[in-house]
Amino acid sequence: MKNWAFVSDFDGTISKQDFYWLVIEKYFPEGRELFRQWKAAEMKDIEFLAAVFASIHQEESQIIEDIHSLPIDEYVPAFIQHVQQQGGDFYILSAGTDYYIHHIIEKYQLRNVKVFSNEGYFHEKNVHMKLVDKEHWYYSERYGIDKAKVIKQLKREYENVFYAGDSEPDSHPAVHADTTFAKDALRQILTEKGVPFVSFDSFKEIEAYLQEAGVMSK
Repeated sequence: MKNWAFVSDFDGTISKQDFYWLVIEKYFPEGRELFRQWKAAEMKDIEFLAAVFASIHQEESQIIEDIHSLPIDEYVPAFIQHVQQQGGDFYILSAGTDYYIHHIIEKYQLRNVKVFSNEGYFHEKNVHMKLVDKEHWYYSERYGIDKAKVIKQLKREYENVFYAGDSEPDSHPAVHADTTFAKDALRQILTEKGVPFVSFDSFKEIEAYLQEAGVMSK
């Protein structure tokens, strides 16, 4: 069994803005109504995201430029490097799509980062999401990818699995991680569920915590 892994959500956790909000604000104002329907549980997460990402109507060069404009936590590249230098593996676990995540990984030259996410691809001026096969081990009808199943699988491979997230989909894997780091809405959700967590605003704080816990050296 391997020693430890750090798993992070992408939108709103590594990135400071969800990619779907960038699309809604720039290209798809009608998406605000879809957002309302989604939050009212009238749409599944995967349906909402698929509709938004298929409403960009731009050349791929413009979409990549938009993805590269997403602000991220400035400390993330250094944090990933430090995790890997100290024997940990780093994963990104997202209920969005790997299409824009891989462009961010490329932009910041992040190495050996494995991505668990819904498969995305560019086609006819939009980003489309390839549905996860229902027989796949991490299939979720609501999210496409079941984050809790991924964490449970990683728990079979690593002695310690750490998780960081910011919103409702992250409340499910949080139950299974050894330690969960929570920001924004996830704090309140986990408090209400009685799930323990460590509050954070930046990955620099996470690194300090892991150093104090003896997981990482100073």
